[in-house]
Amino acid sequence: MNGSITELVFGLLGGLALFIFGMRTMSAGLSSAVGDGMRTLLGKATRNRLAGLGLGTVIGGLIQSSASVVLFIGFINAGLMTLTQSIGPILGANIGTTLSVQLISFKLSDYCLPAIFVGLMLNMVSRNRKLKYGGQAVLGFGLLFLGMVFMGDSIKPHREMFEPLLMHINGKTPGGLITGTLVAALITGVVQSSGAVIGMGFAMISAGAITEFEGIYPIIIGANVGTCVTGLLGSIGTTVDAQRAAIVHLVFNLISTTLAIAASPLFYKYAPLTSGDLIRQAANADTIKMAITALMMLPLAPLLMNIAVKLVPAKTEQPESSFLDDQLLNRPEQAIFACLRELQRTTRICARSLRLAAEEFIQHDPKRAKLIKVNEQSVNAIKATMRDFLASLTHQYLSKRQSILIGHIDRCMSDLERVGDHIENLSNIAKRQRSIATARFSPEVIEDWLSIHRAVDHLLEKVIASLDPETANFQEVAKEIIDLREQYTQTAITVRNAHYQRLEEKEITPIAGLLFNDYLSNFWRITKHIKNIALAEQHPQFWLKREKLSKVMSAEAPGYTLPDTINPNDYLDKLQSDNYRL
Repeated sequence: MNGSITELVFGLLGGLALFIFGMRTMSAGLSSAVGDGMRTLLGKATRNRLAGLGLGTVIGGLIQSSASVVLFIGFINAGLMTLTQSIGPILGANIGTTLSVQLISFKLSDYCLPAIFVGLMLNMVSRNRKLKYGGQAVLGFGLLFLGMVFMGDSIKPHREMFEPLLMHINGKTPGGLITGTLVAALITGVVQSSGAVIGMGFAMISAGAITEFEGIYPIIIGANVGTCVTGLLGSIGTTVDAQRAAIVHLVFNLISTTLAIAASPLFYKYAPLTSGDLIRQAANADTIKMAITALMMLPLAPLLMNIAVKLVPAKTEQPESSFLDDQLLNRPEQAIFACLRELQRTTRICARSLRLAAEEFIQHDPKRAKLIKVNEQSVNAIKATMRDFLASLTHQYLSKRQSILIGHIDRCMSDLERVGDHIENLSNIAKRQRSIATARFSPEVIEDWLSIHRAVDHLLEKVIASLDPETANFQEVAKEIIDLREQYTQTAITVRNAHYQRLEEKEITPIAGLLFNDYLSNFWRITKHIKNIALAEQHPQFWLKREKLSKVMSAEAPGYTLPDTINPNDYLDKLQSDNYRL
């Protein structure tokens, strides 16, 4: 008996783990195959609430509602989307998740092993990006169904054991409906995947443990609420509006579940008419419930936003939003002006993170560490958006100066993204240092660390000032930054020499010495990227032509004479002869 129970537990948990891993693998492959173009499309679609709902449905179908809501929260935190713009996509993401459930509801278990083989081969062998990630999606698809097979096979011999539990969560009675909803919500909150919990319910249907629609209905509606936990956790440490977006997601699903409980008699009566298969009935009910609620709540988006504002009041001023606007693209000089302001905004985010890193160095705070990581992710998102914006700008007619200047802007954005990475590294080093008892610093070492930090912080403040597009002369401020960086170099050399002296005199442990070197290396790299920005600003073409700020240009760039296609052998022969001489 004990052996059979062990087999049941391991089979059920192993199958669930395989299902979740397969779902995440499939979602990651699909979203990677779509690429970064999703971000640009999302920015355009959110101007219209209905279009936002449609695109949110697509994204939710690809990467699940909880993961897509975390994506939207990241955009809001980065200032690339407003709370108002996010409501349509959030509602749509919930519909999209039900489409994933529709896919799971088809009995494709017989094809899981061929799918795993084909997907793995495509992912390993293919050099085409879309085929490679498409293979990853197929692999995840196969693993997902294999997990369902394991769960179903584990439950089938023991389905009588589940009868007492399933009786308590059966939707035939109001108490069973509410209890089942709460249990499903709790389990979903733990595993953070509504698809996994619904998939487990489908496995129980396949095993014969659930034989009626009333038995699966509470699991479906409860899972929709539990999936909100992922968004709530993802919003920790983000801006107020990003936290409000997670609340919108929660409030919407609470309303949807409440309506589903109230309308349960209608679902019990009509859902069985949609299909002769119980699993398909459950999937159809899930889609119908979510689609109806989303369409009902879409016109009430301002109400959802007001509820979120009441529940999460603003304690601090909301950070500034992105300055990048596609409507500026036909005014290249105005678009470049906006890009400079976006660079300045990004530098402010980096400067905030640097100060947080100093506080984290002195004393650990989980929320502070999370905020540093969230800020770094925001900078990454801004970089991708900036690159898309600049690529679109190249389709316009550009002067020689404008063409060179947008190249510098792209380079500066890349440098700022690296600055964000190194600031996060400072926080990670502090975390590693706290885990090593012998890595403590003396007060003298801490003072040296803070002196380096103050110098770097001052440099970042100067970069913020230099990137102000209202600045009359970028070159002069950039020259001041380069001079300050030289002063920093002398400070860093002095601190490093003092550090080596302490190591020689065994005032600090070797592991503490290694960690201090890591700190200094990251500070040094931050200043190197700051210098790169200043050097770009010193370029003769790095300036704005004020009279062009309101000038509308042609939508099409002039034709360019492209060079003829090269003969690769001409260059390969030359490379081989050069290598031979070496």
